[in-house]
Amino acid sequence: MPPSIMPFPIRLRRLVCALLASVASVAGPARADEQGPRQRLPLPAVYVRECAACHLAYPPGLLPAASWQRLMGGLDRHFGTDATLDAQDLTLISRWLQDHADTRRGALPPEDRITRSPWFERKHRHIEAATWRLPSVRTAANCAACHAGAAQGRYDEHDLRMPAGLSPRQRAAWDD
Repeated sequence: MPPSIMPFPIRLRRLVCALLASVASVAGPARADEQGPRQRLPLPAVYVRECAACHLAYPPGLLPAASWQRLMGGLDRHFGTDATLDAQDLTLISRWLQDHADTRRGALPPEDRITRSPWFERKHRHIEAATWRLPSVRTAANCAACHAGAAQGRYDEHDLRMPAGLSPRQRAAWDD
């Protein structure tokens, strides 16, 4: 049936679908918002190979470009470890991180740490310090301890799992 004589609801539905598809195609890179990273961004193989070998391949939208630039510029002393990369991998990863970095926040997190960013602290303010030290957690940077989908860039607060070792009081507070 030609579009000009198509029933109105079908034409409207197709128009809305086309509009939504075009908006989705220009939505931009993953960013951290009030909920954390909201869009799953495919991770380059070099990023997974080099960075996720030691820790979670953090979504680039968790930090602003200036933080990523400093982190990548100091890999010889990356949080107490020498994580030096060859020039080609360094360039590829740095460019990708900066291209997809958070652009909406003004303040840089202290020490360029995701766990010291204002949104991270706000989202985790009710977690006791003892919880971060549990053997099943070890550090606030171990997102996968509670966020089952962290490796896939999913941090939905409705899809959390309790880490092993919580006290009965902490377990009760978990559901609040």
